[in-house]
Amino acid sequence: MSKRLALAAAALLAGAAPAFAHVGTQAHSSFLSGFAHPLSGLDHILAMVAVGLWAAQLGGRALYAVPAAFVGAMALGFILGASGLALPFVEPAILASVIVLGLVVATAVRVPLLASAGLVGLFALAHGAAHASEIGTAGALSFSLGFVAATALLHGAGIGLGLVAGRGVGQRAGSALSRTLGAGTAIAGVALMIG
Repeated sequence: MSKRLALAAAALLAGAAPAFAHVGTQAHSSFLSGFAHPLSGLDHILAMVAVGLWAAQLGGRALYAVPAAFVGAMALGFILGASGLALPFVEPAILASVIVLGLVVATAVRVPLLASAGLVGLFALAHGAAHASEIGTAGALSFSLGFVAATALLHGAGIGLGLVAGRGVGQRAGSALSRTLGAGTAIAGVALMIG
């Protein structure tokens, strides 16, 4: 049963990447284009699902606080970027987020809530700044609401996957599945960095 669940999860993650393409900057004025943006790149999808997986591994208050920290810091990064503040190393930080978040899931790192929220928040600033750099001319509010909603859904998918894996196939197998997904995320991050 755990092999089937692992294969289904891998197929879901692999199949989601090419579903959308980045649209031109002139089209970045709607909720829908903002919603599509996080779904348009494998780096965004992997990092945001990994946040949810890690939150599920941590459990307790981290289940909602870690994803909320990401969303809040991402919104701050967007505001800073949209106001003209250029954050350094945005793209390398996004790739690092995929690798590091994949590794923390793969190794099931357990740190205090403040440290886990701080780590995801640091990476979220870069994700938010990247969204701001592609906003174009108008519609910042509706665009930002769209990418915040999509990000929250991706976090929710990671949490759901982590919780189902932990309960549906037994604690040890669920832990192994989450760790395998984390390792796959980190490997994909390295591949994105090289490629």
